[in-house]
Parts: sequence; structure tokens; C-alpha cells
Amino acid sequence: MRRIVCLLGSPRPKGNSALMAQTLCEAAAGQGAEVTTFALNALKYRGCQGCLLCKTKAEACVLKDGLTPVLEAVRGCDALVLATPVYFGEVTAQLKAFIDRCYGYFTPDYALNKAHRSRLAPGKTLCMVIAQGHPREDLFTDIFPRYAYFYNWLGFNESRLLRACKIYHLGDAERRAEVLEEARALGVELAGKGGQA
Repeated sequence: MRRIVCLLGSPRPKGNSALMAQTLCEAAAGQGAEVTTFALNALKYRGCQGCLLCKTKAEACVLKDGLTPVLEAVRGCDALVLATPVYFGEVTAQLKAFIDRCYGYFTPDYALNKAHRSRLAPGKTLCMVIAQGHPREDLFTDIFPRYAYFYNWLGFNESRLLRACKIYHLGDAERRAEVLEEARALGVELAGKGGQA
């Protein structure tokens, strides 16, 4: 059974990126995947404190807060879904704080030891779900490849993107049948093939 962890980065619990991700996850669950979803905005946590204890004295992030069970769930997942609207050309602050805390997954010598950069098992799949209000598809295209690059270091060797532009007002994604159909297809792929090309 494929284990999928979905992180909703929007502050709006019923926002467009949340709907897109939930549609994906429902399709994956319908194929037998085990799906665990966390709404990051409902949790209390801090960003990385730069203490470097995860590199000197511990095997994981030492902070104990709302992200602790999230980070543990990601450690055991087969696929990670990161859902976010685009805020100021970036992922939300809620999601970025989680991403920074993923630094604890890196080994102490990750920068020099390319063969052993991650404390996570390899073969995972990263999936980003991005709802972009701006209609221009050539804007903010750097978000996905940037994070896919670093998550590849962590063992997320496959990556997938579900991105929709001109998705701004509440309910916009719901009115885009092609977006939701793409979300369902991606959910089926993640559950059945694990994102393998």
C-alpha cells in the first residue's frame, strides 16, 4: 500500500490549492493508497532555528512542536504532496517553514557526500500542487523546479507538478473541470505507480 502525506499550505482551509490536493488524494485513496493530510495553518510551529543540532547531536530536527508528527510522517511516506497558492511569487509562509525544517533530513556531510545526502530512504515521489492567481503561465515557473531539485537530494527521486493559473477567487478551481480531472489522474498515478515515469 502506498503511503501518501499531503500538506496543505494555504491559510484558507477550503481554498483552491486545498481543493486540488484533496481531489488528488481522494483519487489516490480510491486506488488503495493510505493518505494522511495535514493543514499546516492549523498547527503551531516555528521555522528552522539554525541551531545545527540536527547535524551535530541529533538525527532529526530537535524542535518539538506541531511539525514534529508531520516530519515523522514524511519520513515514512512514499509520496509527498505539497499544496500551496502562490503568494508574492513563492509558496506560502506556512509551507516554507515546513520546507526549511526538512533540513533535519540531511546528513551532517550532505554537501560533500553526494552518495549519502539524506537520512530518508530513496525512491520517494514529490508532488507539488500550485494554484496561481496570475493568468500568465510564464510567471513563477521557478517554484517547482527549485524545490524538486532539493527534494531530490532528500531521496524524492521522482517529481510531479499540478499547476493551474488564473485560480484566484474561492471556488475558481472547482469551476475548472480540467484541473480537477488532472488532479484525479495524478492521484491515481501516485497510488498505482508511485510516480514512476
